[in-house]
Amino acid sequence: MGQYRVMSLLGWCLLLIAAGWCQNRPDVLWIAGGHAIGVSHVAFSPDGQYIASVSSRDSTLKVWRVADGQLLYTFREADGAYAVAFSPDGRFLAVGVAGSSFTPQTLLIRRASDGALVRTFTGHQGWTQAVAFSPDGQVLISGGADGLVRVWNLTDGTQLRSLSAHPTTLTVAYSPMGTHIASGGDDSTVKIYSTAAWSLLRTLTGHTGAVTGVAFAPSGQILASGSTDGTIRVWNVSNGSLIRTISASLPVYAVAFSPDGQYLAGALASGGVSLWNASSGALVRQINAHTGIAFSLAFSGDSLRFVSGGEDGIRLWRVSDGSPLRTFTTHTHEIRAVALSSDGQYVASASLDRTVRLWRAANGQPVRAFRGHTDGVLTVAFAPNGQLLASGGLDRTVRLWEVNSGALAATLSGHTNRVTSVLFMPSGDFLVSGSWDGTLRMWHVPSQSLVNAINLNFWINEITLLPDGQHVIAVGSGHIAVVNPLTGHILTYQYTGEVSYCVALTHATQRIAIGTSELSSLIVLLRLSDFTFESALSGHIGGVHTVASYGKYLVSGGGSDAAIRFWRADTSMELELYDTETGNGIMAVRFAPNGRALAVGRKDATLMLIRNPFWQQGDADGNGCVDDADLLMVLFQFGESGESLPADMNEDGLIDDADLLSVLFHFGNGCSA
Repeated sequence: MGQYRVMSLLGWCLLLIAAGWCQNRPDVLWIAGGHAIGVSHVAFSPDGQYIASVSSRDSTLKVWRVADGQLLYTFREADGAYAVAFSPDGRFLAVGVAGSSFTPQTLLIRRASDGALVRTFTGHQGWTQAVAFSPDGQVLISGGADGLVRVWNLTDGTQLRSLSAHPTTLTVAYSPMGTHIASGGDDSTVKIYSTAAWSLLRTLTGHTGAVTGVAFAPSGQILASGSTDGTIRVWNVSNGSLIRTISASLPVYAVAFSPDGQYLAGALASGGVSLWNASSGALVRQINAHTGIAFSLAFSGDSLRFVSGGEDGIRLWRVSDGSPLRTFTTHTHEIRAVALSSDGQYVASASLDRTVRLWRAANGQPVRAFRGHTDGVLTVAFAPNGQLLASGGLDRTVRLWEVNSGALAATLSGHTNRVTSVLFMPSGDFLVSGSWDGTLRMWHVPSQSLVNAINLNFWINEITLLPDGQHVIAVGSGHIAVVNPLTGHILTYQYTGEVSYCVALTHATQRIAIGTSELSSLIVLLRLSDFTFESALSGHIGGVHTVASYGKYLVSGGGSDAAIRFWRADTSMELELYDTETGNGIMAVRFAPNGRALAVGRKDATLMLIRNPFWQQGDADGNGCVDDADLLMVLFQFGESGESLPADMNEDGLIDDADLLSVLFHFGNGCSA
C-alpha cells in the first residue's frame, strides 16, 4: 500500500554514508505491499505520524507513514523480529530480534528517520520478545526466551540489571511515571518491580494461561494483563489487588490503554479487537479487525486512532466508532511473480496470498485486486494489447482477467499439478502455460480452448519466448527444452543435472541465462545458436529465483542472500549489488518496457519499482541500444501526454522536442558488439 519516492538519493546518501546505508541500496521509485505471513508487533510514533511493524515470520522491520500509508523503508533482521517500540522523543526504534551463535545481538536500536543501526545489545539467550522505553528515554527494558527482564542504559549501552522473571518472558511495560515496570510470562504470572532499587514488589497470580500482554493505565496506578486463558485482569499497582476480571472469551494476545484513559483494548485470537470502558470494564465495541489472529495493537498519542497487526497485515481504526481508516498492507504472503504492461502503465504482482494485484507504474498506487484462485498464485503475464492478464498457481488452473474491470474472463483447467509459468504469444490469441505436471499447454484465448499439450516429462519452472516468436524454452527439474507449442515439435531437449528455477534471453548478446537451485546458485549462460555452455556467474546464495535481461545486462534475484545483482552477459562480470531494501529474499524481477525501471517482488510480500542503473538515455524501446527504432518510437508518439510513456525520455509527461533530442544526442549508445 502506498509508494515511496526518494526525494534526493544523493542527499540521503550524504547524510547516511557514515552508517553505510546507501552504498548497496537501489534507487527506489516506489515501494508497496506488506508483511508475509503475519505481523508480530506494531507501534505508533509519539507524534502519531508513523507506524513501525515487525514480523517474526518474514524477519523484517517496516516503517509506514500514517497520512498516506506509504511504506518508507524495510530492514531485514536476519534471525527474526519480534518486538518494536519508539523512544518517547520518536527519534529511535528498539527492535527485539532472535539471536544465534552467528548473531548474538538480540536487541537493536535503529534511527527512526531512516532505520540506520545505532547500537546493538547482547544479552538475551534466544529471542527478545518484548521491549519498552522508560518515559525519559534513558532506559530500555527487554524480555525474552531466557525468562529474564534486562535493564539497559541507552546512553552507553551497558546492562544495569538482569531480573529473573519467568521461564519465558512474553511481555514488558514501563509505568508512565517511570516508577514501576511489569512483566508477564508463560508461567501465568505478572510481576511488578520498583525501578528505584530494581526489586520485585509482588507477583500477581490468577491467570490460568500464558500472560501475553501487560499495560499500565495513564495514571500508573492500574495495570492490565491479558492471557491466553481468555481473560483480561485489571490490578491495583500499589497493593496488587485484583480490581476486576474481563472475559474476552478467546485468547488475548495484547492489551493497551488509550492515552486519555477512557479505553482498554485487547487483541484476540479470533482476529478481533475489543474495546472496554477502562473505568467500568463494560464492553464498548467489538471490531472484526483481521482474518486469523490479531497479535498486537497500539493507540495514537491523541487517543483518536489505534493500529492493529495480525496474520493478514496492519490496519488503522477510528476509536470513536470503530471504522477502518486505512489498510497499510496489501499482499500478505510472498510475491512470486511480477509483470509490466507493454505500454508501461501498470505493474501486476502475483502472490501466495491467492491474489493478483494491479498497480500504477507511475506512483505505485494500487488499482485493484484479482481474486479467484483457491491457492497461491505463482505466475502472471499481460497480453500484448494490455487488456487481459493471465495467472496460474498452486490450484492447477490458468485464469484470464479483464484488466480494466477486474472481472474473471475465463478459467482454463487441465493441468494436474501447479501452474508455474504463463506467457502470451506475440499475436495475443494464444497463451502457453507450463506446469509441474511436466506439460506445456497452448490455449486459444478467444475460444478459451486447449490447442495442444506437450509432455516434456520434467517439472517446468519457467518458460520464455525465443526471438523467432514461435518457440519457447522451458527449464525445470534437470532439463531444458525448446518447443514449438503450436505443432508440438521439440527442437531441443537437454539434461542439465540440476534444477533450474528461471530463464531469460539476452537478445543483444544472443545468450540464454538460466538460474539454478540452491545446489549451486549459479546463472548459467548458454549460446542461443546451439545451446552450448558459455560461462557461469556465481555470487548468489540459496538459489537464483529470478533473472531478467536488458540489452547486454542481466539482473538476478537470490534467495537466502536477499540480493539483487547486475551483470554484463557478454563479459560475465558482476557490475552492481543491492542488498539493502531487499527484504528477506527476491522472488521476481522484470524490466519496464523501456528498460528504465525494474519491478521487484520480494518474499516479505513487498513490491517495489527501482531505477535501472544501466539504462541508456534515449533508449525508448528498452532493448539497450539507442537506434532508429527509438527515433521512430518518439516520432510516432510525438505530442502525446500522460504517465509512464515509453518515449518520454525526460519524464515530464509529454513527448516533445526534448525527447527527440535525447535520442539524437545518445544515438548509437549501447549498440556496439
